[in-house]
Amino acid sequence: MNETLRRGDGSIFLTLQYNETEDWIHAHWYGRQTLSTVMNGGLTHLEMIRQQPCSKLLNDHRDLVGTFLEANDWIQQIWTPLIISAGLRSIGQVVAADVFGQYSNEDLQHRIGNQLDLFLFDNLAAAQAWLRAQR
Repeated sequence: MNETLRRGDGSIFLTLQYNETEDWIHAHWYGRQTLSTVMNGGLTHLEMIRQQPCSKLLNDHRDLVGTFLEANDWIQQIWTPLIISAGLRSIGQVVAADVFGQYSNEDLQHRIGNQLDLFLFDNLAAAQAWLRAQR
């Protein structure tokens, strides 16, 4: 199960791939995000996890640019309760290299880290290894 989400101009802002071997969804974000793209991506992920239950998300921000702080309220108040009720338990979050993306991720971890196992990583391999250890 794979999904590719595009902006109005046709550029990709998110790919979602279910990794059957590892039993997680890999969400790879691209470019600048808006509240609209985060909501669209979050609801698409929710639908995927409802169709193919899995408890782990590899949330990959390596190619994300800038901040997504304006979406953190929605993620905290709407998306997190919905995704937990769908069965998500662990998020391995690969942070963007730029400071704005890092700040957004740290803010998000502060907001929802007590509801989910949410850990921040500076590289993909470390996030994958941590998710493999989660049960």
